[in-house]
Amino acid sequence: MTWYTLLVLAVAVERLAELVVARRNAAWTRARDGVEHGRGHYPVMVVLHTGLLAGCLLEPLLADRPFLPALGWPALALVLLAQALRWWCITTLGPYWNTRVIVVPGARLVGDGPYRLLRHPNYVAVVVEGAALPLVHSAWITATVFTLADAVLLTVRIRCENAALTRAVPA
Repeated sequence: MTWYTLLVLAVAVERLAELVVARRNAAWTRARDGVEHGRGHYPVMVVLHTGLLAGCLLEPLLADRPFLPALGWPALALVLLAQALRWWCITTLGPYWNTRVIVVPGARLVGDGPYRLLRHPNYVAVVVEGAALPLVHSAWITATVFTLADAVLLTVRIRCENAALTRAVPA
């Protein structure tokens, strides 16, 4: 459980690093008349993702979940791949990337990196990590609850992003 705790803490630190990048990028986009959309769902997203990290630590302890190598090692590989994809998205979008939906009117859509393949590749990383991180230490209830709640949230979030981009980005 010690190594798993360190993994979850490392993911938490990574999330804090994302928030630092997001804050810097928000200032950059707002300086260019960026408009924020979907403020209402952002606090829900923060609570959900914080709950994921808490559940990852609490479920194995409270429910005495073991580390199962046949599940844990592949899940760890998926977590690492999700992190790589997430940072590929962040570096590809540069100052346009954010944890919030902030769109600069008139900006062009980015079509490089993973955005050549998918419209919202960052959410692939979110979905994979949300399922895999708890499963590293057999926290299947956390994985299930997060995945279901995140599916609802992502439906709202992706609709919000698509609408904001459609209104702001030239055809």
